[in-house]
Amino acid sequence: MFEFMRSPLAKGIISALISYSAHYTATKAYSTACVPDGVYGFLQGLVTSGSPVCQVGIQVMTATQVSYSTVIMMGISRLILDTVAPSSEGVKTPSSEGVKTPSSEGVKTPSTNPSNTKQET
Repeated sequence: MFEFMRSPLAKGIISALISYSAHYTATKAYSTACVPDGVYGFLQGLVTSGSPVCQVGIQVMTATQVSYSTVIMMGISRLILDTVAPSSEGVKTPSSEGVKTPSSEGVKTPSTNPSNTKQET
């Protein structure tokens, strides 16, 4: 079970659940504390919606909405990319097969230090 939680899919689902839960909680708290239902809630909202607590509630709702929609969009994008271009896991690259590259062979590049160049006078 814990191995599953390390997978990118599980991390995405957990992120979405945490973000949505925070958004839902902030929305319900804002609705209850700042703008309750009914005529009394309308009148109370005239006074309370500008309070610092209610402003923080709005900011939390905005931030969690952006976070949740970003997680959803990234998940959809990942599904599309995995469908169009499947993962390259298990594909060996030249560096993984022991092929020597110029940097691994110790090839030195010419120095660009101005003190090493001769100036003609």
